[in-house]
Amino acid sequence: MTDQQAVSWREAIFSRNMLICVFTGFASGLPLYTLINLLPAWLRSEGVDLKSIGLFALIGLPYTWKFLWSPLMDRFVPPLLGRRRGWMLLTQLALLGGLALFSRFDPRLSLQGIAALAAVVAFFSASQDIVLDAYRREILSDVELGLGNTIHINAYRLAGLVPGSLSLILADHMSWSSVFLITALFMLPGVLLTLCVSEPALAAAPPRTLREAVVEPFHEFLTRQGWRSAALILGFIFLYKLGDSMATALATPFYLDMGFAKSEIGLVAKNAGLWPAVIGGLVGGVWMIRLGINRSLWLFGVVQVLSILGFAWLASYGRFAVIGQTELARLALVIGFEALGVGLGTAAFVAYIARTTHPAYTATQFALFTSLSAVPRTLANAGTGYIVAAVGWMDFFLICTLLALPGMLLLFKVAPWGESGQQGSHS
Repeated sequence: MTDQQAVSWREAIFSRNMLICVFTGFASGLPLYTLINLLPAWLRSEGVDLKSIGLFALIGLPYTWKFLWSPLMDRFVPPLLGRRRGWMLLTQLALLGGLALFSRFDPRLSLQGIAALAAVVAFFSASQDIVLDAYRREILSDVELGLGNTIHINAYRLAGLVPGSLSLILADHMSWSSVFLITALFMLPGVLLTLCVSEPALAAAPPRTLREAVVEPFHEFLTRQGWRSAALILGFIFLYKLGDSMATALATPFYLDMGFAKSEIGLVAKNAGLWPAVIGGLVGGVWMIRLGINRSLWLFGVVQVLSILGFAWLASYGRFAVIGQTELARLALVIGFEALGVGLGTAAFVAYIARTTHPAYTATQFALFTSLSAVPRTLANAGTGYIVAAVGWMDFFLICTLLALPGMLLLFKVAPWGESGQQGSHS
């Protein structure tokens, strides 16, 4: 890298666009991590069985099907703040209220009510993701894509520390209703972002009709790639994160079943994953400049697969009778390596999705690709509780490792090692 390039990337890292990516990542990650970390911990601590908790993964269906209503968010403009910022504000206010409403429920009396509210929160969370992804794609230049998405992902994971660490620690010292109210207030930075930023410059005119908003993004993708290449790309997007998504679906109940207390999980497990995730993500963003997206998918994917085996290693010890420094160190090591692997893999994966998206059809195509990547987290993860009940934790994680391999094999077709795969290619 030349001195001029180094200066250019230092300017990019500390630019206004990268600061915006910090806020979009935090606002996007908070509701999802509340659903997949805090909600299972709450239910498990109140005596709900693992099979029921596993079925709660089905509330993630809106993340899988969000491409169905993404054309509406491209076509129609809310009365306030413009097309992107208007939808951002509406979804964020809905999430603030929805997360706060969890404080009104008791899992022993209203499990169905909690499931219904969780589905509503998931819907608005997925809707917020549609508009935040589109907004981020529209403000970032092609050369900023890799780094901008890396920073977004790091902030996304940092947001997980609120429901996955702070809230769990607070749950040992105050009521769950107070915990959910405090957690909901962390949506306020996203609201402030929406009020402070400006509408992005349009890459193309908004769709003139609903039919154009629905049909043309799919037609453009298939025309540009061809049916066979398009099918391979969609298969890769589905499979690349399958293994690690399933492995982490019941992470918090797994730690509890291993004998760790909620406060220990909050202090050790989550914080042990913070710096490896942040460093891994940032290093991954810088490496992508040198390696290109294709090679990054290969290298980071290998680390991602190996990190799943760390869970199997921890599970091989069985439930710890006594939790001492050695057990906490093992937990920290496993979580740290998992955070590093998933941080690296996700950075390259989201950059790949952004590269595959055409700027003229940002919201719908981005929603289609990220919806497909959410299918494993929703459908496959719903059965994780049954798999664990049938084979145990160790064999479950070995199965997850095997399921991570097909996505890696597809790299031969969709991201060959010898091609650089720089951002912004829409050939």
